[in-house]
Amino acid sequence: MIKTTLQSRLIVFTVISSVFLISIFTLIQISNQLGRVQEFNIYRANQSALVIKDKLTSIFSSLPAGAPSHQAIKEIERSLADFIESGAVDTALVLDKEGNPVTMQGKLNLVFEEDKNFLKKLAEPGDNSKWLVSFVDKENRLVNLFIKTDNPYGFYFKLVFSLGNLQQALNQVYGPVILIMLVVILANVILAFLLSKTLVVPVKMLNQATKDIAAGNLDRKVSILTHDELEELSDTFNHMTGELKKMKERAENANPLTKLPGNVAIREEAERRIKNGREFILIYADLDNFKAFNDKHGVSAGDEAIMLTANIMREAISKKGEKEDFLGHEGGDDFLLLTIPERAEKLAGYIIKEFDRRITGLYTKEELEKGHIEAKGRESGVIKVFPIMSISLVGAGNYCREIISYSQLTNVIAELKKAAKMVQKSNFLIDRRKQDDGKGEEFRHGAGD
Repeated sequence: MIKTTLQSRLIVFTVISSVFLISIFTLIQISNQLGRVQEFNIYRANQSALVIKDKLTSIFSSLPAGAPSHQAIKEIERSLADFIESGAVDTALVLDKEGNPVTMQGKLNLVFEEDKNFLKKLAEPGDNSKWLVSFVDKENRLVNLFIKTDNPYGFYFKLVFSLGNLQQALNQVYGPVILIMLVVILANVILAFLLSKTLVVPVKMLNQATKDIAAGNLDRKVSILTHDELEELSDTFNHMTGELKKMKERAENANPLTKLPGNVAIREEAERRIKNGREFILIYADLDNFKAFNDKHGVSAGDEAIMLTANIMREAISKKGEKEDFLGHEGGDDFLLLTIPERAEKLAGYIIKEFDRRITGLYTKEELEKGHIEAKGRESGVIKVFPIMSISLVGAGNYCREIISYSQLTNVIAELKKAAKMVQKSNFLIDRRKQDDGKGEEFRHGAGD
C-alpha cells in the first residue's frame, strides 16, 4: 500500500477544490455568455431584417416597369452579397411563391420543406402589415427570418443568423476565467499554508513526541498554541506523559515480590492526603516473629508469608474498603494502608482474622502442636523459642490531631509500633491522642475482637 501523508492529502484536496471551483465558474460564465451572445444575435437579426427589407424595397422600386426577373435577381444578389460580406447576415436566400430557392448567398444547410410552412404564414390573407416571420432553430443555434416585400415577381426572402457557438462564448470568458483561476489558486495556496501551519505541523509535533516517549523520553513536552482542540490535545498529551512518568517511577519503586507501590509512592500518596485536608488514617502492618520463621524455613517460605500478607490486605480492601484506599509495601514484612477512619477497624479486623487463620498453613504439624518454633537468635546465636507469627497493626492520622508532614506521621506510627509489639498476639492499635504527650486514648483490637 502506498503511504500518504496528511500534507499530501491536503495538497490533493486543495488542487481538486481549485479545479472544481474553476470549472463551476467557467461553466457559469460560458452559460451566461452564450445567453448574451444569443440575445445580441437575435437583436442583430431583427435590425438587419429591417435594413435588408428597406434595401430590397428600394431595389424593386428602382427597376423599370416590366424588368425581367433575372435582372432583379442580379441586383438582389449583389446587394445580399454586400450584407453577407459585412457580417450583417450569415446566409440569405431568395424563394419563389412555392418556397423553392431561386438564389442564395452564404452557406446553406436547411430543410426547404419547412421553409414552405413559414411562407404560408406570410401568404395568409389578413393583416398586410405582417411582413416578417421568425423561427429559432435551437438544435443548430440559428435564427431564421422570412421576409415578405411588395414585388411583381412574388419573391420571398429568407435570412439566417447564427446565435453564437461555444467558441464565441469561450473567447469572451477567457479573461474572467484566467483571473478567477489565479484568485482561486492563490486562495487555495494560502488555505493550504494555513492548514499546514495549524494542522499538519501540530500533528507532526505530536507524532514526533510520541516516538520520543516510546523511546523512553518521558520528559518530552509539546507546546501547541492554537486555542482549539489541538491545543487541548497537546495539554492532554503532556498530562499523559506526566502520568506515565509517575507510573514508571512507581513501577521502578514497586516491590519486586508483591508488585505493590514502594516507599516513594507511599510517601507521595500520604502527602497528597495531608495536603487536601480530608480525614485519613495510615495503617502500618508488621509481622511478629517473621525473622525467626524466615531463618528457620528459608527465604522462599518467608516470601510466601509476605505474599500471603499482601493478598490478605488486598482482599480486605476489596471486601471491606473502597477503590480510593491505597496499599503499599515498604519492604520486607512492612505494609502500609491508607484509608479513612470510618473503615479502619473493619479493615484491620479482616486482616487480623484472615492472617491468623491462614498463616498456620506455612508451619509444620509439629510446630503447630507446640505453638512455637525453635530458631537461633540473630544477636546471641542461641536457640530460642519463637511463637507462631502474628500481625501487628497500628493506625494514625489527622482525625484527632493536626498532621503537617509525612515525617510527623511516621514518628507517631513508630511510637505506636513499639506499643503494639509488646502484645504477643495479632492486634490493632489506633492512636486517638490529640497531641504527642503520651496522654489520650488508644484502641486495641485483638484477633478475637
